[in-house]
Amino acid sequence: MSNDLPRVILKPRRAMPFFCRHPWVFAGAIRNVEGDPAPGAEVAVYSQEGKFIARGLYNAESNIRVRLYTWKENEAIDAAFWSARLDEAIAWRRRLYPHASETSAYRLVFSEADRLSGLIVDSYGPWLTVQITSRALADRTELLVGLLQEKIQPRGIWLRSDNEINVAEGIEQGDRLAVGEEPPRPLMIEENGLRLNVDLVGGQKTGYYLDQRENRQAVARYAAGGRMLDMFCYTGGFALAAAKQGAVEVLGIDSSEPSLAAATANAELNGLSDIVKFERADAFRKLEELVSEGRTFDTVVLDPPRMTRKASNTPKALRGYYRLNQVAMRLLPPGGILTTCSCSGLVSKSDFQGLLADVALHANRTLQVLEARAAAPDHPMAIQCPETDYLKCFICRVV
Repeated sequence: MSNDLPRVILKPRRAMPFFCRHPWVFAGAIRNVEGDPAPGAEVAVYSQEGKFIARGLYNAESNIRVRLYTWKENEAIDAAFWSARLDEAIAWRRRLYPHASETSAYRLVFSEADRLSGLIVDSYGPWLTVQITSRALADRTELLVGLLQEKIQPRGIWLRSDNEINVAEGIEQGDRLAVGEEPPRPLMIEENGLRLNVDLVGGQKTGYYLDQRENRQAVARYAAGGRMLDMFCYTGGFALAAAKQGAVEVLGIDSSEPSLAAATANAELNGLSDIVKFERADAFRKLEELVSEGRTFDTVVLDPPRMTRKASNTPKALRGYYRLNQVAMRLLPPGGILTTCSCSGLVSKSDFQGLLADVALHANRTLQVLEARAAAPDHPMAIQCPETDYLKCFICRVV
């Protein structure tokens, strides 16, 4: 029963988002805590009027003070609970990818969207990568890894961590092998007919940007027959997809030498080295340099890393997006294609769209949105948690 748990009592007029099943209770919404819950302990959340709302896991060290998992008063957050939630997430991916092979890669568990706040699991053929972003789940690592091992039976499970999140949550856990064999470096996966080497141990995120899978294929169709510039190219996902689809010349730009080495190797692996070239440079400076040289491209892709994790930094992030798109538009002739992305969850789709409208207005250009895309379907959006709708991808025609 929830009566046996420590109670988190909310302030007046702060309960509605949680009755509506938003999973994050921030410190500022809490009036008081009855009992002395340890970090990671199960608690029950109540409105000021004493009405039960949900059960969750507590962390006094985090600004997300409680992560909510069940709105059933008598449902304990125990091993059986985690097992059932994992079964739901796995079943959906198996339905989504019924023909997955030893070289398929996709997201198996997407945190809040799968009602497993703080847990990200990616499947790379026979290996899993796990990223835990909450202290409560970090304390349950052994249990969660054991359940994944039992249900998936991978050759190995590699834990990835994020230093900034670890500090915010009070997590003392670094990257390591959790169980089984270490993944090979590199590990080959296949995506849309391309063979790609990824690094699950040292690569960005959990090894690859799986969320852009369908977007890379969509952009490639527009790039066929022309010249493309791929900014923030990482290991060459957009660039290689375009070259395979028929782009005649592709230039990829990134500031990371290891990423570019992997991108070059991926081009060679797919026989695309004659079409795709990669260059190490700062993106902002390189864009200005290309403009000053009078260069133009039929397609420009902007896929920068997340620009902010704090609401206070959102105006600065918007200025950065504005500058990128402003300069990129100058590289496109009338009828050129601009694909512009934002993975900053704090920048809403409407804000990003408004920013693009301002850029076009001040450039005296017309921007036609051909496709407004989001993350791949293995990264679903939880309607009660808009933060899960983090990836914006606009494919636009610039006139």
